[in-house]
Amino acid sequence: MPPHDGQVAVYTGSFDPITLGHLDVIERASRIFDHIVVGVGINPDKQPLFDQEERVKLVEAAVGHLNNVTVRRFHGLSVTFVREQKAQVVLRGVRSLTDIEAEFTMTLANRMLDPGIETVFLMADAQYSHISSSLLKQITPLANDIALRKFVPPAVVNALREKLANT
Repeated sequence: MPPHDGQVAVYTGSFDPITLGHLDVIERASRIFDHIVVGVGINPDKQPLFDQEERVKLVEAAVGHLNNVTVRRFHGLSVTFVREQKAQVVLRGVRSLTDIEAEFTMTLANRMLDPGIETVFLMADAQYSHISSSLLKQITPLANDIALRKFVPPAVVNALREKLANT
């Protein structure tokens, strides 16, 4: 990770794949915090479309224009990963009231695991609040590339096409 003297925030998720909503949160957070670490993890409750290394590469391609963002893979608890990054802030993006309910539960659990870590929420921009990986899986076979670029960064369009053609 590049050296930094300021406030570090860690944004964890499965990013399967990274969407424009995720990218919007990362870009906005990169203007608030000195450094953002995007932690690409594994959600045991989900069957991923892309393996972890593929997801890391897609996130790296999407955030390449941001010089204060680092992408790392991780296993285990988010709070442990946050501490390993020498950070005290976990960043979360929320799209809906349903997200807020789930994030509230996770925030309380994280606080019990490590009371020194604070959670900061950024609301998704309205134009991205409906985007989810399940939506992407539904529309990819039907949408053209121009339409898909309204949901995902350009590097993800071809990856989605290839992955879904082979499943």
